[in-house]
Amino acid sequence: MLQPITTQLNVTANIEWLGGRHGTDDTDTITLDIAKFTTGIHYTPSTDSRQPYSLFKSGVPVGKITASGLYGPFDKAATDGRQVLAGFVMAETLFAPTATKIPAALLWHGIVRVAKVPGGFNPADVTTTNAQIRYV
Repeated sequence: MLQPITTQLNVTANIEWLGGRHGTDDTDTITLDIAKFTTGIHYTPSTDSRQPYSLFKSGVPVGKITASGLYGPFDKAATDGRQVLAGFVMAETLFAPTATKIPAALLWHGIVRVAKVPGGFNPADVTTTNAQIRYV
């Protein structure tokens, strides 16, 4: 006899980096290239057999990779397009461990609390941007 088991897991999104709701209703849809990001800084791999999905953190600053059109972590020293800040990943996203591309929402206009950005962020590193962000 088969007895189904139901498990529910609640995860609370960490949006401490977000300085206000301004701009949150007008995000863009982007695709992240997971190979460009760092485990433990930008995303947390699953260690729970009840939740086999990894968690990409919200608040990660990203830039658009010119050659692929995908997004990677903002890096002022990059030469592939990621040196131009496109914005910040708006919401945490669950993804399968084998995924190479992840859909996400991009906050390109709004307020960001610099001290709370995952992995750290210095607005002085942004010399070129397509985003309209106010830092607090």
